[in-house]
Amino acid sequence: METIKLRYPVEGGDFIGAGEASSQMKMTLKKLGLPSDVVRRAAICMYEGEINMVIHADGGSAEVEVDLDQITLRMIDHGPGIPNLGKAMEEGFSTAGPEVRSLGFGAGMGLPNMKRYSDAMEIDTQVGRGTTVTMRIRIG
Repeated sequence: METIKLRYPVEGGDFIGAGEASSQMKMTLKKLGLPSDVVRRAAICMYEGEINMVIHADGGSAEVEVDLDQITLRMIDHGPGIPNLGKAMEEGFSTAGPEVRSLGFGAGMGLPNMKRYSDAMEIDTQVGRGTTVTMRIRIG
């Protein structure tokens, strides 16, 4: 299989459309015949990344590369960056405001879940410039 590349835009503040990119990616991965546990883990990582971009970064894009060995998910935004990455990785820590929380989002599980369901995760963030989260999920 040659490397398959997918790209999805994510709109900031769009809580209705949030999850659309992960749903589309999930369908594509299923059509490729990937193992269901791999598809499920990739969809969770993508969804959490999408929600973070919708809440915190006024959107961005999700890039997906699938090859024989792994799925690489790259969530790229040009938001405010993460001032304290260590704190942001703590389960339950969130900078989401009350309005976002009243919608059922912002529980502080996004980054911890992305780390939990991926085999490798790197975060490149710079305050005032944005954040790129790269996750890798092994196939097989």
